[in-house]
Amino acid sequence: MRKLISGILMIVVLCSFTACQNRNSASGGSQAKIKVAHWDVTTHQYVTPLIEAFKKANPGISIEVIDIPSADYTQRLTVMLNGGSDVDVFWIKDGDTTISIANRGQLADLTSYIWLDNIKPSDFHGLVERFTVDNKIVALPASTGYYVLYYNKDIFDNMRIPYPSNNMTWAEWERLAERLTSGYGNNKIYGGLLHTWQACVQNWGIQDGKHTIMETDYSFFKPYYEMALRMQNAGHIMDYGTLRAGGIHYSSLFLRGSIATLPMGTWFFTNVIERIENNESNIRWGISTLPHPPNAESGWTVGSVTPIAMNQASRNKDLAWKFINFITGTEGANIYASFGQFPGRTNEKTLNVIASLHGMPAGAAQALAVKNIALDRPMDLKVGEINQMLGEEHSLIMLEEVSIQRGLDNMARRSRLILGK
Repeated sequence: MRKLISGILMIVVLCSFTACQNRNSASGGSQAKIKVAHWDVTTHQYVTPLIEAFKKANPGISIEVIDIPSADYTQRLTVMLNGGSDVDVFWIKDGDTTISIANRGQLADLTSYIWLDNIKPSDFHGLVERFTVDNKIVALPASTGYYVLYYNKDIFDNMRIPYPSNNMTWAEWERLAERLTSGYGNNKIYGGLLHTWQACVQNWGIQDGKHTIMETDYSFFKPYYEMALRMQNAGHIMDYGTLRAGGIHYSSLFLRGSIATLPMGTWFFTNVIERIENNESNIRWGISTLPHPPNAESGWTVGSVTPIAMNQASRNKDLAWKFINFITGTEGANIYASFGQFPGRTNEKTLNVIASLHGMPAGAAQALAVKNIALDRPMDLKVGEINQMLGEEHSLIMLEEVSIQRGLDNMARRSRLILGK
C-alpha cells in the first residue's frame, strides 16, 4: 500500500510540474520572451502598435522593450553589445553603422531564415543587398525614406503648365524649372530649388546604382554640378550663397509658395500636411516620381533606411527571427504605412495606405511607386569621413570658389587619403 501511494504521489508531482511548465510557456515564460531595443518609443508612435500586433499574432511570446533616448542610442547600443547584453533584436538608428557592428561579430546571420521562409529580397527594392556582409545578410530594412519631387499646383495652374509626370529626366526638370520661373525680388517664383545639402546635387550621380560616394573618381557628379550652377546663375533656383548665409530652409520657401518644384525626401510629407492643417500655409501641393538620369528608368531613386537586426549573442534566435520577420513583413509594413511611415518592404497596398492618409495629394500612390532605392550613405567604416569631406568640397563648388573640375579633383584626392588608396 505504501508503494502504491508513493507511486501515485510521484505521478501527481510529475503532472503538476508538466502543467506548470506548459502554463509558463503559454503565458510567455523565460522560454518565450525576447528583448528589443528602439529609441524614443513614445515619440515614434508606430513602435508600440508594431509590438502589440506581434504579441497578438504570437500570444505565447512576451516582449520587453528597451527604450533609449535618441541622442544616446547609437553609443548606448554599442556599449550594450560590447558588454554582452542579452538584447535579442534592435533597430539600427544610423543605417551606415551596420557594417561596424557586423565587423565586431555582433550581428547574427539572417540568410538561412530568409531563404527558409521564402522571403524575396526583391520586395525591398534593392535594399537587402546593402546589408550583406561577407555573403551574409545581417539586417533587414524596417523602414525607409526616399526622394520624390514636390510641386506647387497653384504655380502650374496659373502658368497653364501641365503638372510634372512620373517619368521625367533631370534635363527635362531643368527646362521645366526655367519655364516656371517668374517675377522679381520678394515676389519672385523660382522654378526649382536645390537645398544646401550636398545630397541635393550628389545624390543624382548615384541614383542609377552604378556608383556610391565611397569612390576615388567623382566625375559622375559633374553633370549635376553643371546643372546646378547653370540653374543658379540663370536665377531658376535660389543661389547657394543666399540660402546658406540666410539660413533659409527649403520648407519655408516651399510652404510660402515661392518654389514651383522641390526634390526632397518623403519625410517632408508630414510637415506639409501639418502646416496646412494649422493654417500656416495655403498651398495646393502634389508629388511626382523623382526625375531620373538618362541611363536609369523612372522609379529609381535615392534614400536612407532604418534596418533591424538580431544580436549574435541572443539565446532566443528563432523567436528573434519571428519578430524581425513580422516587423519587416506584410503586416508590419501596413502598420508602418498607417502612421505615414515608409516600410522597407513596399507594395501597391502599403503605398495605397500612405496615399489615402488625410492630407495626401491625389496621385500619390503612383508617384511613390519605386523600383530601386540607392543608399545615399552606404555601409562603410569610412562613410562619415567621406561624407564630411564631400560636404566641404560641395560648398566650394556651389559658391564658385573653385571650378567644378577642381572641386571633383579635390574630392578624389581627399578620398584616396581617407581610404588609404
